[in-house]
Amino acid sequence: MANNAGARKAIRKIEARTEVNKARRTRVRTYLRKFQEALTGGDVEVAKAAFITAQSELMRAVSKGVVHKNTGSRKVSRLAAQLKKLSAA
Repeated sequence: MANNAGARKAIRKIEARTEVNKARRTRVRTYLRKFQEALTGGDVEVAKAAFITAQSELMRAVSKGVVHKNTGSRKVSRLAAQLKKLSAA
């Protein structure tokens, strides 16, 4: 248990940061899901728009430190490959 004022403050800060990061992670997942739904819908234009928003949201999470840089890049790369596959079909 926290035994001094600094430790108690650190716990409060961690809890606050955890809530913010949780919200950011949820937001990213929402945009990824919207992209997947656009892919299954089969409309290339809607999928492209969803890809752009999902990509920007992922990179935003990377810049905020919620997602590691390589993880964000990998996810964007895989999304782009899925979009390319849909466009080619």
